[in-house]
Amino acid sequence: MRWTGQTLDSEAPSTLPGLARLNNLVRSVQTPEFAGITFHEVLAKSALNHVPGASKVMPFAWTVNPYRGCSHACVYCFARPTHSYLELDAGKDFDQQIVVKLNVAEVLKRELGKKAWERHPVALGTNTDPYQRAEGRYALMPGIISALVGSGTPFSVLTKGSLMRRDLELIASAAESVPVSLAMSIAIYDDELQQSIEPGTPSTKARLATVTAVREMGLECQVFLMPILPLLTDTSEHLDRALGLAAAAGASSVVYSALHLKPGVKQWYFAWLSREHPELVAPYARIYAKGTYAPKEYRDWLAARIKPLVRKHGLHRGRPSGVTGGVAPGLPLARPGRADALTVPSFGPVGDAQPMLF
Repeated sequence: MRWTGQTLDSEAPSTLPGLARLNNLVRSVQTPEFAGITFHEVLAKSALNHVPGASKVMPFAWTVNPYRGCSHACVYCFARPTHSYLELDAGKDFDQQIVVKLNVAEVLKRELGKKAWERHPVALGTNTDPYQRAEGRYALMPGIISALVGSGTPFSVLTKGSLMRRDLELIASAAESVPVSLAMSIAIYDDELQQSIEPGTPSTKARLATVTAVREMGLECQVFLMPILPLLTDTSEHLDRALGLAAAAGASSVVYSALHLKPGVKQWYFAWLSREHPELVAPYARIYAKGTYAPKEYRDWLAARIKPLVRKHGLHRGRPSGVTGGVAPGLPLARPGRADALTVPSFGPVGDAQPMLF
């Protein structure tokens, strides 16, 4: 079927509730190519998002998100609660109701062209993935990258999408003009578990191949081994295999942290546990009894387990970079307790923090 023939009436039940009444909704689209997913095409009024308090919490102050919602459907995704703004739920709606900002590159170019723009680093992939499957249809990223480069703006990309390979020549060319950092999120190295908890993502093999492709273009590529799932992916065997494969793929460095479960995400994750691993519901309830983050005792235990494996495979632990808005490859974090240690309020050193996407 032709994509253009799939427009839905604005009053149809599958039309986006929170934006259907606004004048920037162009149309809602369904197609057999993306079974079960509705795309809500909008004309964005702005492209750059300012991150409040970024200097204290994250190494970037500005982001661009061409999509809202994500067909990767990762059960643990931190961004799920953001769909409530659209009067949608953080569960299936987040996976199946995707907002597409058709004109994001055009608006971004206009914003970056203002005299007041100071070329702050811009992070891509901080909310939902810019290289999710829909990007193959909409191709918004080339325009975004071109707008950033054209204005002399440094940028970073964090993705789970092997589709980034399509744009590697463009990104390599961009890196000749502005600082660029790339990171691939690969948390699960068990195929069965990966398909269960990240059902819409490319395979681990495909993402590792993308890391290799990035390196073959002469670019650095960090691997985000996160989140590490208590009692599922925190065994020495799984971590050793993960780091070995990342190193073999050419990863420049690695970032890791334990799972955190925000309100809204926690309920969705526990529903998945109840279906797939009911024996873990009680242990998880104990681990996350006091809030969003795994307790310090668990994080310390995990760090003690993983650090020797990072060294074994010749990898380094990355640290935030204010130059690109991403993570600086190949540079270890300052040790906690040192005067130059980078810290994040509420949950310790930067390396223990969950980035804003996964």
